[in-house]
Amino acid sequence: GSSLEPEECSMEPPAVPGEEEEEEVPLSVAPGPVGCQLFGYVGIEAVLDQMKIKTMKTGFEFNIMVVGQSGLGKSTMVNTLFKSKVSRKSSQPGQEERIPKTVQLQSITHVIEEKGVKMKLTVTDTPGFGDQINNENCWDPIIKYINEQYERYLREEILITRKRKIPDTRVHGCVYFVPPTGHWLRPLDLEFMQRLSKIVNVVPVIAKADTLTLEERAEFKQRVRTGPRGAPRCPMFPQSWLKPRIPQIQEDLKTHAISVYPQEDFDQDPEDRALNDRIREKIPFAVVGADQEHQVNGKRVLGRKTKWGIIEVENPAHCEFPLLRDLLIRSHLQDLKDITHNVHYESYRVRRLNESNRPG
Repeated sequence: GSSLEPEECSMEPPAVPGEEEEEEVPLSVAPGPVGCQLFGYVGIEAVLDQMKIKTMKTGFEFNIMVVGQSGLGKSTMVNTLFKSKVSRKSSQPGQEERIPKTVQLQSITHVIEEKGVKMKLTVTDTPGFGDQINNENCWDPIIKYINEQYERYLREEILITRKRKIPDTRVHGCVYFVPPTGHWLRPLDLEFMQRLSKIVNVVPVIAKADTLTLEERAEFKQRVRTGPRGAPRCPMFPQSWLKPRIPQIQEDLKTHAISVYPQEDFDQDPEDRALNDRIREKIPFAVVGADQEHQVNGKRVLGRKTKWGIIEVENPAHCEFPLLRDLLIRSHLQDLKDITHNVHYESYRVRRLNESNRPG
């Protein structure tokens, strides 16, 4: 019968009858010192150049989802992140935007290029989320969409003849926009992040943070972190909005077992943990988006012009947009993709394969 194991071939001449066969002495390799010194240039470092050239030729994919109520500046924020018109515009000038009766997901894909590096960027918006009087189960279409992308990737992966590069439409990061109320997280915010943080990387941000003073911003962040201790979870019904809550929001995430990105469980070494600890201290980021340039001290800057001055979105003293940009693009983009593949997608893959192997 045929075998998938390769046949062992010998380069030695066949033994002649009558000749005594010499006893084979097994070779042993002594372990060398860790980090042994080279006595000349080998060229190992050139592998980095090879990886860079290959990445520049093939490019890579990045898929981001933005979730939040209408009017929180989701499209403007995405355009500010990538400094181009990559997100949808809800309505044209002079036309009134119609709020969808249910959550509708809209994806737009662009290929953007910077210094020879190409990136296929897909932005998924969720118009209609949180805009109704009764927002019960409004997260279901979003969960369904994320799982559909996992399923699409899984179906391509289990084919006998697979593509050399499987198209990746999985959501690598979900930016959740919290309204700048200055008080506490709503039950809708808690319920959404609790459900979505189990299947996707969730990064919460305080939208339109320029509507808060610095003191209000700091207090709001603390409330997001600490939250109401011992407070019962409110059911997602309209009347729950009327229930008074203790004005406390970073321990609220802990109280409700919400693990936002970057997750502590996935820090691989002390350097990563130290960096991510500094990031976790700033979450949720208080951000301001703007897609218009203004003249400030002879320089062109992105910002929002007000009667009392210009809010520079890339100035860390004005808002925390630079922290969000660094997290999503400059420092953790590959890590977002790795955790999506090795953790969230892997959990989905194991669950689906167990279901398919279950008898009956």
